[in-house]
Amino acid sequence: MNIGLEGSSITRPSFFDGIKYSFWRTRMTIFLQSLDYQLWHIIVNGPRMPTRTIDGVVSPKPKNEYNDNDFRMLQLNSKAKHVLFCVIGPNEFNLISSCDSAKEMWDLLEITYEGTNQAKE
Repeated sequence: MNIGLEGSSITRPSFFDGIKYSFWRTRMTIFLQSLDYQLWHIIVNGPRMPTRTIDGVVSPKPKNEYNDNDFRMLQLNSKAKHVLFCVIGPNEFNLISSCDSAKEMWDLLEITYEGTNQAKE
């Protein structure tokens, strides 16, 4: 019997301080998916910036033309960034603090702590 050991919280994600990245990544993946699967989608695929098409030309949509779905997608990126900032130590914060998207943050952590696919092979 292991007295004193505790399980993880289902409402609070695991903290990452630069140690055991693979363990943390797996737990964070499930945690993020459990919050909102679209949140995980934003981290994997990046945010979809609102665009419009005029005469066959696609361009960024002016903010005054954003609809509810546009705001939801932008909000999900901000929420994902917030979650990631809340679960990392100061060294990791300094590493990812200049990233614009949650995908950039996630990818930078992965490259830093696991290397690129070429390095892994």
